[in-house]
Amino acid sequence: MFRKGTTTFTEGFRVNGIMTSRSRARQRRILKRLDKFNFPDDLEQPMFRAANIRYEVAQRSVATPYGGIGLMHQLAKSLGLPAAIDERLHLFKIHLPYHESDHVLNIAYNALCDARCLQDLELRRQDEAYLNALGALRIPDPTTAGDFCRRFQPQHLRKLQEAIDVARRKVWACQPASFFEQAILDADGTIVETDGECKLGMDISYKGQWGYHPLAVTLANTGEVLRLVNRSGNRPSHEGADEKLDEGIALCRAAGFRSIRLRGDTDFTQTTHLDRWHEDGVIFCFGMDVTPQRHMLADDLETDWKTLKRPPKYAIKTEPRGRRERVKQQIVEQRGFKDIRQVDELVAETTYRPVACRHTYRMVILRKNLEVRDPKQPQLFEDYKYRLYLTNDWKSTAAQIVFDSNDRCHQENLLAQLGAVRALHAPLDNLLSNNAYMLITSLAWNLKAWLALSLAEPRGTNREDRVEQKRKLLTMEFRTFVNSIMRVPAQIVRTGRRLVIRLLAWNEWQEVFLRLASRLTGRQPRRC
Repeated sequence: MFRKGTTTFTEGFRVNGIMTSRSRARQRRILKRLDKFNFPDDLEQPMFRAANIRYEVAQRSVATPYGGIGLMHQLAKSLGLPAAIDERLHLFKIHLPYHESDHVLNIAYNALCDARCLQDLELRRQDEAYLNALGALRIPDPTTAGDFCRRFQPQHLRKLQEAIDVARRKVWACQPASFFEQAILDADGTIVETDGECKLGMDISYKGQWGYHPLAVTLANTGEVLRLVNRSGNRPSHEGADEKLDEGIALCRAAGFRSIRLRGDTDFTQTTHLDRWHEDGVIFCFGMDVTPQRHMLADDLETDWKTLKRPPKYAIKTEPRGRRERVKQQIVEQRGFKDIRQVDELVAETTYRPVACRHTYRMVILRKNLEVRDPKQPQLFEDYKYRLYLTNDWKSTAAQIVFDSNDRCHQENLLAQLGAVRALHAPLDNLLSNNAYMLITSLAWNLKAWLALSLAEPRGTNREDRVEQKRKLLTMEFRTFVNSIMRVPAQIVRTGRRLVIRLLAWNEWQEVFLRLASRLTGRQPRRC
């Protein structure tokens, strides 16, 4: 997957030492300036003291604020993504001059550069250093990019997804054996609201919002988007989920995952498919609606209820801090609002066979005992609520099933990050073109995950630190990733047959950046 460097060990060590020393020198200068005991000589003047500022236009030197774009393009090339796209996706009879991969990467890279809309492509087109970093004479403009998305038909969406899966499997193949222990697939729908009135396929959702209702199937292990399908706004959350989950199962099994686990909320139980998944060796855990019949079943349950003890959210590393005053609670009590508080949680389990199933499965029941304080009406009866989980996992404890189902809520955070990437937006005029835009833009988020997975397996004395760096990069929010890895000021120098990206600033992720550059380019960073 990755090319080996051509330099000898001695040369590579020497060059890497120079780059490391320069990076650490910059770090020391920054930390010295940020030292809280480092005061200027004259404290009578404000800190901002710049004066006699002059501007000049460089004649030959060019620089870009997005020095990380070269690293991301090298990642895409090392995974064979452009070649896979051009091999499978055919939307043009003649390439004048752009290929399909040019358009796809153009939109994805635009999102990686913190773009908010297609129109921001014009900023990339006018950035000479950005073009030089990609080795491009020019890139498609916003109008051409929109026209490209409008060419998509359902078969083209499938071909593009296949090309993305080719690159995905290559980066998965470099992971350690523990990575393939279990693949956890989450499915959920989300509303993409739009103010447009002429967008084909839009409709009004159950929330009363006009727009689309895309379905996302994600891999909880890495946060990657495995499938993203656009649907009309009035479609139910679970529509088409079984087909996309089947595609995710086939993809993960072909990659070598030893176990597959499916998770979803009450809309994704899909009882007509549970037997098929169960017989295929797939583990699932879905929520179930609390119907009157199931409520009576839980009330009549004779099994001993056990108190659910949740682990602390985080470990206190120093001394515990005192609690601040709860301002919200004070207002509730002063104004006599109805106050509902959770007293404790109980968990039990029983067997249950849905009407559409031949097999009997395990139902875990979570009971939330509530305390209701209402000044207008005293509480006469015990108040409680149920949460139901249907699973074929008979090995885990009931508490573990509840905690695993609660972990699925992290997908809401992932969908929020896709919103930050602008993947869950509908800038075009019909359902399929917006689906193409969502799929291509979500590629930017996947590239972020693949970059973290491309870090070499940590070894040596600082192994724990390297493992933590990889975990932080993999779980990093998109805006933080852009600021740490992408928005790195860099000078772009073209000398002979070489393209040199010269970093002009330091941040705390520069060490990781240089290690990735060394691994992806197959050579050690050279001295500036």
